[in-house]
Amino acid sequence: MPYPDQVNSPESGPRPQSLMLTFLGIHVLGRGLAVSSGSVIDVLGRVGVTEEAARSTLTRMVGRGLLERHRQGRKMYFALTPRAASVLQDGHDRVWRRGAANLDWDGQWTLVGFSLPEAWRRERHDLRSRLTWGGFGPLQSGLWVAPGAVDAAALLADLGLDAHLRVFRGTVLKPTEVSAVVETAFDTAAIAAEYRAFLERWSKPGAGARDALGSQLLLHTDWLELVRHDPHLPAEHLPADWPAIRAQELFHTLSQGYDEQARREAEQVLDTIPVPTATRGRPSEGTGRETAEGVSPP
Repeated sequence: MPYPDQVNSPESGPRPQSLMLTFLGIHVLGRGLAVSSGSVIDVLGRVGVTEEAARSTLTRMVGRGLLERHRQGRKMYFALTPRAASVLQDGHDRVWRRGAANLDWDGQWTLVGFSLPEAWRRERHDLRSRLTWGGFGPLQSGLWVAPGAVDAAALLADLGLDAHLRVFRGTVLKPTEVSAVVETAFDTAAIAAEYRAFLERWSKPGAGARDALGSQLLLHTDWLELVRHDPHLPAEHLPADWPAIRAQELFHTLSQGYDEQARREAEQVLDTIPVPTATRGRPSEGTGRETAEGVSPP
């Protein structure tokens, strides 16, 4: 499956592609529709994305196998490819099914060991990026760990590095402490700081955009970046004041508050057509290395 890129920090604002995928994930995913370029430009304009940037993003996403074009008369419509749908479904699952807190960890860890030639800098970068996306952290040189059962074979399959990888699953034994693994492999202070920053941003009066649809896009894009970079560490081994729970509660409250009005606004602006049946599920072109390259969704 495809993997999202490292999006910009909240301080610099989300990339147009991140916002566009959020919009498509909420209002297009699973509906068998293609949306006009004009609709996309209108929606992204509500959060400060210029028409030029929106058009450029659409073109890049087509080139990466994330969108496909459908012309009808003088208008151009864009539909999700299976690649993009997979990205968006993963984001939906992380937000609404997995949640921000790992409350039912079974004590298991997935371990990935690797040894790559020094000259393989790109391959090393790709592997580390993909492991980070999969919730792994570096325990020591050449050994990364993730809490729970992670399908490392599927996560790393398309990198072509199987001969250089060793994958295990197991538990921590004495004299090693779980807390030491968590503290060594993961920057919990940085993760907590991101959740606290989210709480500070979205607790302020007037946070978001001028309308519900724009505010929904900003909120969901911001939150999705957090949960996609959170390794989902076991709550029992985190500080008692871990801010992820409070941040999630705020996200749900705000999301519910925006939802109905945002849906009405989207219905007013969306110009859509049904995706031709012959193209649904058609394999799309693309690199299959989005995360490692740090350039693709969302």
